[in-house]
Amino acid sequence: MPSEFDLIRRHFTRAAVHTDLAVGDDAALLRPRAGMQLAVSTDMLVAGTHFFPDTDANALGWKTLAVNVSDLAAMGAEPRWATLALALPAADEDWLAAFADGFFACAMRYGVDLVGGDTTRGPLTLSVTIAGELPVGDAITRAGATPGDDIWISGQPGLAALGLAELRGQLALPGSLRDRCLAALHRPVPRVELGLALRGLASAMLDVSDGLLGDLGHILERSDVGAQVELDALPLPPLTQHGIDPVLARRCVLAGGDDYELLFTAPPAQRDAIAAVAEHLALPLSRIGTTTATPGELLLRESDGRFIPPLLGGYDHFA
Repeated sequence: MPSEFDLIRRHFTRAAVHTDLAVGDDAALLRPRAGMQLAVSTDMLVAGTHFFPDTDANALGWKTLAVNVSDLAAMGAEPRWATLALALPAADEDWLAAFADGFFACAMRYGVDLVGGDTTRGPLTLSVTIAGELPVGDAITRAGATPGDDIWISGQPGLAALGLAELRGQLALPGSLRDRCLAALHRPVPRVELGLALRGLASAMLDVSDGLLGDLGHILERSDVGAQVELDALPLPPLTQHGIDPVLARRCVLAGGDDYELLFTAPPAQRDAIAAVAEHLALPLSRIGTTTATPGELLLRESDGRFIPPLLGGYDHFA
């Protein structure tokens, strides 16, 4: 039976690129670049809560790091370092090898050094602390929105929620859409390049992990503003054109979690610049509403002009 240290050596000790001292000592030694500040985030994935216990290990390795990379993207930071803590029911070497390959595939894609961590026996739990850099004063927080800002969402929210519904047997998706939805659920793509491009353009930003409306509420709270979301502006056609019921499509876009798209606000004067970013990255960016001067008020406007209250909230682990 391999020891804890054998497992770390075999599966999680790989060459670091921008770290003075990485895995193998009591602590890592990191050297931020001159003029930079650190952005640090921690996220946890628990079997049965965040993923099915039989989820493919390689995909799970990718997602474990990707959801943390997304947190840095949401602040306009460049990912640099991560630590990984694993609670494992057993030392399954085949599972660990596949998990590590997925984790390091994501690490190489986004330039992240694994610099330490821990392992223990217990219910399958995966926890990452990630650190990145950005120029001092350039962070895009949740607190910068002002009344009259545009509200934007990247990519195609709702795919992961549809993928989860497929896995639960709640609907059958057509083949091409099914593949996209399951990829969005199992191998989310952090919008790092978009986050970097939005420095100086976006006034507030976060990544959508618990549902668009629920996460928008965090921006409203921190920025002390309200919002009006135009339901006609939501990116629904890419879903409904595949035969997805419009009501279901709307629910998945507004309340589906695990999208890891970026939701951000920006002054109307930045529309052309944001359109140029979308073209450069070949990434759809949808302008879906406006912030208002009524703190905390969130209204949805139908195509006929009627305002309706949001009946859908974000995911809450303790609700």
